[in-house]
Amino acid sequence: MHYKEVKAILSPSNGMNLYRGCSHGCIYCDARSTCYNMQHDFEDIEVKANAVELLEKTLANKRNKGMIGTGAMSDPYLHIEKELHHTRRCLELIDRYEYGLAIQTKSDLILRDLDLLKSINEKTKCVVQMTMTTYDDELCKIIEPNVCVTSKRAEVLNVMRDNGIPTIVWMTPILPFINDTEENIRGLIKFCVEAKVYGILLWDMGVTLREGDREYFYKKLDEHFPGLKRRYINTYGNQYMITSPNNDKLMKIVREECQKHGIVCGSDVLFSYMKQFETKVNIEQMSLFDFL
Repeated sequence: MHYKEVKAILSPSNGMNLYRGCSHGCIYCDARSTCYNMQHDFEDIEVKANAVELLEKTLANKRNKGMIGTGAMSDPYLHIEKELHHTRRCLELIDRYEYGLAIQTKSDLILRDLDLLKSINEKTKCVVQMTMTTYDDELCKIIEPNVCVTSKRAEVLNVMRDNGIPTIVWMTPILPFINDTEENIRGLIKFCVEAKVYGILLWDMGVTLREGDREYFYKKLDEHFPGLKRRYINTYGNQYMITSPNNDKLMKIVREECQKHGIVCGSDVLFSYMKQFETKVNIEQMSLFDFL
């Protein structure tokens, strides 16, 4: 890892990424794409050294409170977070200044900060987003090799359920010819139903590939799925959006199961929900004697 001083920590829409790069090793990661102009190796994690100080200054001076989103480009619970506590220190500030939080991860390290997530959710709203792509833990170890398996992520969702913290599952990407099966989708939905998730976020069954990301993905296909790279090339060429041939069937299953179990699955609705700031006011019931 290496450190870098940055000029700002929040985007105009209150997005926050404390790191650049990733150590999870997911074979499909779009953040590897060259369009993001990363000036270092992807696994060489850039730590925004002054992020905590910048965040405190920013939150203290903001006129209106709102939701803070993190995890869109870099998981806030990378392996180095265990020693740096960068994310935890920022959550402490979000809690102290009473902002809301929408946090996205693949890691069960988030349970370390359950106390802060609960505290934030008691005052405003805390939404925990968990990425889940495959029901099969053994397959998960191949396509997402350096982070906890899906069954561990399901346990995180259950803990959040038990503590009244709303959750959203990113059921994406679904890789054509690898995990685009009815068995996999129904298995993931089973986890979601058991955890009583608020929503499932996805667009189509598929994956996006572009320069930088595509080359790494194909390299991993050659390592773990011999012959599959040629099938991708023959089927999709250099397309950006790689849609599963099973898309219509699988999307129908997701929509039907979400409706059946009261799970929100519209992406626009879910993004709107995560951006909507709430203030929870606890009003103590006063007796007549309080007014005497």
